[in-house]
Amino acid sequence: MGRTGTVERRINYDALPSQKDFHDLPHPYKGFSGPIGSGKSMALCHEAIRLSYVNPGRMGLLGAPTVPMLREATQTTLFEILDDNKIPYELNKAENTLLMLDTNSKIVFRPVDEYERLRGTNLAWFGLDELTYSSEEAWFRLLGRLRDPQATRKCGFASWTPKGHDWVYKRFIANPTPDYKAIQAKPAENRHVLKSTPEFYDRLKESYDERFYRQEVLGEYLSYDGNCVYSSFERNTHLTTDLGPDLNRPLCWSLDFNVDPMCSIIAQVDKGKVYVVDEICLHRASTRDACVEFLKRYPKHQPGVLVYGDASGSASQSTGYSDYQVIKEFFETNSEMVLSPNILQANPKVRERVNLTNRQLKNALGESGVLINEKCVELIQDLEQVSFKAETGEIDKNRDRMRTHMSDAFGYLIWATCQPKPQITIGPVKEDLGLCH
Repeated sequence: MGRTGTVERRINYDALPSQKDFHDLPHPYKGFSGPIGSGKSMALCHEAIRLSYVNPGRMGLLGAPTVPMLREATQTTLFEILDDNKIPYELNKAENTLLMLDTNSKIVFRPVDEYERLRGTNLAWFGLDELTYSSEEAWFRLLGRLRDPQATRKCGFASWTPKGHDWVYKRFIANPTPDYKAIQAKPAENRHVLKSTPEFYDRLKESYDERFYRQEVLGEYLSYDGNCVYSSFERNTHLTTDLGPDLNRPLCWSLDFNVDPMCSIIAQVDKGKVYVVDEICLHRASTRDACVEFLKRYPKHQPGVLVYGDASGSASQSTGYSDYQVIKEFFETNSEMVLSPNILQANPKVRERVNLTNRQLKNALGESGVLINEKCVELIQDLEQVSFKAETGEIDKNRDRMRTHMSDAFGYLIWATCQPKPQITIGPVKEDLGLCH
């Protein structure tokens, strides 16, 4: 495929101790595990550049779980390193490949969410960013392509943030074979981040719940086996017997459009705190039935009603009307209250919604932003009983058909009203702020 011989180029890279340990690993399959701000993408891209020089004229692959993650994090970091160090390259945007002109080595950029497309050309090396958000099948597909007979140093490597006892944990951390080795970066190791933003990690305590803080900021591997999804919920902290609607504030009505049960919560939001005053749980019910029950309980509320909920409620049903259209027309016909829809364009990822809900229940500083009326028994049971599947870390929706729907409605409201305001600007590649490269 091209040029032979040795090409040497010095690169400005003030590697952190864990980054250096990662680069020094001789194992054919190696990983860099670390919390936010540990320089994972930076280490990954430097390793890719190094292997493109070690394997002149050969092909490597740099990947990420999705196209946006590949473009906005991995490629951005790589191009910054190449440009800052004046390393010559040619980018083919149509093919999404890069040619390293010093060595005639090619780097192929690919998302790995559709891993069946990874079959094909032999590779000398590959590197995957955010491996815990990729499937094990994608990793295996790339292992099968690591077979270039002319490669000087064949290697598969990756970087990631811990995400429970998933396949990455089992393969690289818990029980690795002799071919596998991972370096675990220490929390707050990145002196470059702390130099520019000393309060970086302390501020994250305000935005994350305690468990998520331990995973994302401390880099811990936390088991989800039989674990309660809403681990921040505490009866003594979050429940009250005396909580009714404030007549001077609008009601927030948030719905999960399941048929049996049809679940929704009625709440109010004030100064960043959510007050859940009521819930509606109906069996074998329609959206219209939910409207009837809502107006039965709250026929008049002068400040009006703000509607939130499942984004799928915007889709047209067999009748030609969406759930939100049904609500709008019902209120126009049967109520004088002002109705204001606040509809999500798309539902958030389940894990992100759960993390934000836990943070709102109690952040890492121990501050609570939720108060719930004790009569909301279905929501309370959800917060206490909804659990993760031991084998996948996903929410178990099959154990009890009554569970998850009320907490979903609660979570949609949290997502729409309680997003923390950005406190720190850390550029397009969040994890690698300040790294000299």
